[in-house]
Amino acid sequence: MNEAIELIKSAKSGVIFTGAGVSVESGIPPFTGAGGLWNQYDPKFIELDFFYADPKRSWEEMKKIFFTCMDEAHPNKAHEVIAKLEQHGGFQGVITQNIDGLHQKAGNKNVQEFHGTIHRMHCINCGKRYATAEVDLTQLPPRCACGGVLKPDFVFYGEGIPPGVYDKSQEMIWAADVVLVVGTAGQVMPACSLPIIAKQNGAKIVEVNTLKSAYTETITDEFVQQKATEFFAELEKEL
Repeated sequence: MNEAIELIKSAKSGVIFTGAGVSVESGIPPFTGAGGLWNQYDPKFIELDFFYADPKRSWEEMKKIFFTCMDEAHPNKAHEVIAKLEQHGGFQGVITQNIDGLHQKAGNKNVQEFHGTIHRMHCINCGKRYATAEVDLTQLPPRCACGGVLKPDFVFYGEGIPPGVYDKSQEMIWAADVVLVVGTAGQVMPACSLPIIAKQNGAKIVEVNTLKSAYTETITDEFVQQKATEFFAELEKEL
């Protein structure tokens, strides 16, 4: 713990890299592992081809599984302290695999949403964009003024990472002197390659996870096996 905190405090251009474990304590279930969504549901409903073939069915599943729990979620202590790390200036910002928007709610300004967000959507016909809060989800699938179906702006299976987000994430990683990895198993490509690139470029890796990950025995310099909220509550005392 002490060594991890000292590395974090030494950061000049750090990056926080987060996964589902950060948001679990806000009531949002992870996708994989114990209690994961994909143990209960077949994820084919967020395959791009399935969505285009049957948008109504896809939207019914998305609304039930994602939108209700994420709309009601609030940032936890981990999100709050991660925002403080950016505000204090030692960290550039956050690269997150999460689509819940909780880092922004907590106060982070530079958040690269690697897998997109549930808080925006666009028309697959004309491309018009909407804030999710402005869209009526009582009639599914929701539709644009032009009549086209709306798609959430998170990355479906079979869909690429948004180019702008990918490029900015790469820039942040290449500039990083410390990467704080939190709440991710490090198994989803291409996101999982980012801490590895940072390590190869000389960055120190601090990992906070309840279980060992793909990074722990390979690139991690300091591993703290702890819940994210517990670790960041301790870290906050040192800031």
